[in-house]
Amino acid sequence: MIISPIPNTPAEKAGLRTGDKIIAVDGEDMTGIDGSLVHKRVIGPAGTTVRLTILRENTEPFDVEIVRTKIIVPSISSRMLDGKIAYVRILDFSDKVDEELHKTLRQLLREDPVGLIIDLRGNGGGLLTSSIEVASEFISDGIIAYEEFGDGTRRSFEAKRGGLATEIPLVVLINEGSASASEIVAGAIQDRGRGILVGKVSFGKGSVQISQPLKDDQGAVRITVARWLTPSERTIHEIGLIPDFEVEITDEDYSANRDPQLDKAIEVLLSR
Repeated sequence: MIISPIPNTPAEKAGLRTGDKIIAVDGEDMTGIDGSLVHKRVIGPAGTTVRLTILRENTEPFDVEIVRTKIIVPSISSRMLDGKIAYVRILDFSDKVDEELHKTLRQLLREDPVGLIIDLRGNGGGLLTSSIEVASEFISDGIIAYEEFGDGTRRSFEAKRGGLATEIPLVVLINEGSASASEIVAGAIQDRGRGILVGKVSFGKGSVQISQPLKDDQGAVRITVARWLTPSERTIHEIGLIPDFEVEITDEDYSANRDPQLDKAIEVLLSR
């Protein structure tokens, strides 16, 4: 299953969406094959072509031919919107995202915005440490998340000092492709009453896993050892986060290049 196509890449330009399932690669059935192995079949040298057979909800399977290219994923993109609203899209939680976000917020806040939109749609997650750093830009103190182990013991993660956007009105965009570290950040913002969530129910990836190699390079076993909880002790895994305002993007919206989720976020900020 595609969590989210990376923006401005051949996959997105070919029309692939969150929730699409790759059921064949170059005509070879991928049913029951581990996702990491399917991924290896999809990637390849820049300039070559791969044919994906896609299963999308409420449609018949269809083929998409994609010309591979070298992909460099930026962590942050930003701009000022009409109505003096600052917009920041976080594309992943790499080890440098906290530095990029801090710099971006400093620049945007010089424009004296009336509100801030953080777009986590299609963000499949990344490093736990980065999610805590990112959340700390918006939450001044207190719990960001809990890590709960099988024996019931917990470890808590608290906000770090020095956040730049701890008071500005805030809306966070999420969708089915917002997972893991994205859900930690969005869940903390929602539970702490720091901001409003707009979009669709998030992916629901809230487990902590370790990998145990097998003998003689025969593979590895992934073992779930803990799960993430929001500050209000809500479980994320296989449930996801329910937005305060649930907004659908229809096929007609995609075709017309409309973004009703972003429109709703702007409406919420201006009404406040």
